[in-house]
Amino acid sequence: MLRFLESLQFVLFVFFTAAYAYQIVYLVVGLLGKGRQGKQDAKLHRYAAIIAARNEEGVIGDLIQTLKRQDYPEELLDIFVIADNCTDGTADVSRKAGAIVYERFNKVQVGKGYALDYLFHHIFEDYGEKTYDGFFVFDADNLVDPQFVREMNKMFDTGEYTALTSYRNSKNFCDNWISAGYALWFLREARFLNRPRTQLGVNCAVSGTGFLVAADVIREEGGWPYHLLTEDIEFSIACAARGRKIGYCGTAVIYDEQPIQFRQSWDQRLRWSKGFYQVDAKYTAPLLRGCLRGGRKGVSCYDMLMTVAPCNLVTIGVLGLALFACLSSLSQPAFITYRVLRMLGRIVLSTVKGISFSLFMFGAFTMGTEWKKIKGSVWKKILYVFTFPLFMLTYIPISLVALVGKVEWKPIRHGLTAKAQNENERA
Repeated sequence: MLRFLESLQFVLFVFFTAAYAYQIVYLVVGLLGKGRQGKQDAKLHRYAAIIAARNEEGVIGDLIQTLKRQDYPEELLDIFVIADNCTDGTADVSRKAGAIVYERFNKVQVGKGYALDYLFHHIFEDYGEKTYDGFFVFDADNLVDPQFVREMNKMFDTGEYTALTSYRNSKNFCDNWISAGYALWFLREARFLNRPRTQLGVNCAVSGTGFLVAADVIREEGGWPYHLLTEDIEFSIACAARGRKIGYCGTAVIYDEQPIQFRQSWDQRLRWSKGFYQVDAKYTAPLLRGCLRGGRKGVSCYDMLMTVAPCNLVTIGVLGLALFACLSSLSQPAFITYRVLRMLGRIVLSTVKGISFSLFMFGAFTMGTEWKKIKGSVWKKILYVFTFPLFMLTYIPISLVALVGKVEWKPIRHGLTAKAQNENERA
C-alpha cells in the first residue's frame, strides 16, 4: 500500500505541476513586463468610497482622512461608511471625520457581503442609481495613497473593465512572521498574478479591499448578491464565469493592517478556507463550462478554477492514507512496522520539502522584486522569507478544520483598534 502511495504521490506531483504550469508564464511576465497603463487624459468620473466597518473606531478615522486627502476633486468623491452591528463609536468617529454613515443591526445576516448589499440599496434609494460611475470598497484598517483614486480612474476610463483591483501593501509587514506571511502573499498576488493577468488580458481576482466596481454592475445585480464567507472571491469567480473583465492597477496603492496574533489569523483563514469550499460547490460547474469556451475567457475561467481548487485536501488525503497504513502496520511483525515507518517518513518528508521549497521560492521572488516597497529592517525582511513557508503550511490543518467544522464570520480586532480600546478601559 505504501508503494502505491509513493506512486500516487508522484502522479499527483506531475498532475499539479502540469495544472499550474501556466503560472510560469505569469512569473516571467511579472518579472519582465512593465504592467498595463491607464489613460493619461482620462475623464474624471464620480465615485463613492465604501467602507464596511464593525467596531473599528480606533482606525477608521485615519482611513477617512487619507480619502479626504486624495489628489482628486473633492466633489467627485463621496465617502460612505456602513457601521455594521457596531457596539463602539465607529459611527460617531466616521461622521466627525466627514463620512456619510449608515448603521445596520442584523444578527442573522452577518458578514461584509450583507453589509455592502444594505449600503448599496440605501445609496441608490437616497442618492439615485446614476449618481456614481463606480464604487471603491475598503476595509476600515486601510490607508490609501494620495494618488490612489486618480490612478484607478485612469484605468477605469479605458472602458475595458467592470472592476479593478489595486496594489495591496502592508502597514505592519515586520511586526512578526504572521503579518509578514499575509503581506508577502498579497504582494505576490499583485506582482505575479494580477499584474501578468492584466497584461495578458486574463481576468484578475479582487481580494476583499482596495478595489473598484462599476456602478453598472451594481445596478445589473440589484445590489451586492455575494454573501458567501469569501464574498470577494465569489464576485471574482462570478465575473470570470459571466465574461465580465476585472483588471489590475499597480500604480494605485493601499496599505493594509495584517493580524499579528495566531488565534486571529486562524479564525480569519478558517473563514477564507470555508468560503473557498462554498465557492467550489457553487461555481465549479460554471467555471468548467467557461473553460470550454476557449480564448481569454476560457483561460480566465481555468485560472479562477485553479485559484479556488482545494489542493490542500489532496495533500491531506495522501498523508492520511499514509498514516492509516502506518497504524495498520503496528499489528505486524516489528521488521514490517520498521519498513512502513521508514517509507512513511520518506513520503511525509518529500511532500513537506516540495511544498516548502515552492513556497520559499514564491516568497523569495516576491521579496526580491518588492524589496524597496516593503518597510522594515534588512534582517527581518530576509528572516520572513524563510518563515513564509511555515505560515502557508499552517493552511493544511486550517483547511481540514474548515472542511469538517462549522465556520461563522468573526470580526478581526486590529492592533490599533485593540490599543485604543485598552486605553479607553484604563481611562
